[in-house]
Amino acid sequence: MTQTSAPTPLSYKDAGVDIDAGDALVERIKPLAKKTMREGVLAGIGGFGALFEVPKRYKEPVLVSGTDGVGTKLKLAFEWNMHDTVGIDLVAMSVNDVLVQGAEPLFFLDYFACGKLDVDTAAAVIGGIAKGCELSGCALIGGETAEMPGMYPAGEYDLAGFAVGAVEKSKILTGADVQAGDVVLGLASHGVHSNGFSLVRKCIDRAQAAGSTPDTLDGKPFKEAIMEPTRLYVKNVLAALVAHPIKALAHITGGGLLENIPRVLPEGMAAQLTKGSWPQTELFAWLQTTAGIDDIEMNRTFNNGIGMVVVIGAAEADACAHTLRALGESVYVIGSIAPRDAGAAVIVT
Repeated sequence: MTQTSAPTPLSYKDAGVDIDAGDALVERIKPLAKKTMREGVLAGIGGFGALFEVPKRYKEPVLVSGTDGVGTKLKLAFEWNMHDTVGIDLVAMSVNDVLVQGAEPLFFLDYFACGKLDVDTAAAVIGGIAKGCELSGCALIGGETAEMPGMYPAGEYDLAGFAVGAVEKSKILTGADVQAGDVVLGLASHGVHSNGFSLVRKCIDRAQAAGSTPDTLDGKPFKEAIMEPTRLYVKNVLAALVAHPIKALAHITGGGLLENIPRVLPEGMAAQLTKGSWPQTELFAWLQTTAGIDDIEMNRTFNNGIGMVVVIGAAEADACAHTLRALGESVYVIGSIAPRDAGAAVIVT
């Protein structure tokens, strides 16, 4: 009679999932998340679900939600070992979208997925998420860290985020009352933000092959200029919304100025932008030259220096611009609204 030996015990850690590392990460995250707490948080990180009570100052609150990722900018984070700012990008991509509806971001949840959890890397990423939430007045109240062996190459991870905001029903920005003669203000971006990085990476490869990668761009080391996180417009624009009758906002993400401004214009209206009314930074000039693309392609691939657009009546435009500048924004009058003919909804001349 043949005896068979008992199989060697296999733990979850043997299979590639380290529960202890996950617990260590949670402990590292807790004080970061605590700094983002705000009115309305009833229960945050640690439970099966996070609880949030809509502040009672809202009479007819409408919830506005947004979700996004960071895209292929993450490939550079892996390659350059720069993980501390992509979390800010993650938050900004969602809260800036929520803001466009006139909403105040209330809370944020993140999803971090990797093949093998590196606690230091994950803590750096989530530290950036917490920083982004803190800067936008948004509570980080939950998330998910998924360790999935075999799903991601060593040293790589993916990110997704989800924001919820609130706006009074009577104050939702729809762009419906935008009309001819309204002024288009542009708020400066912080570099590329988090869109167009498939082309950015091609430009870097082309420059490296030619040995022509610049040491600095706009006074910053090359890699820092490329990886500069998305600007968070939330607090400053919310303050401007209280003080001025802003008609529409557009977050300039994938599709650039040409694809995003039309999303907030009523039918029959077009935005006429003036070329040269805002400066092209060294970064965007380098990208355009390296890629060898024309102005149209630049303005529909990148934010090209304008990360948020504000549409407001001509009589209030100067005061609104003054408010935003006083709060720290770089503001440019980049065009106006006109009746749309058979042409495009955004024209740059």
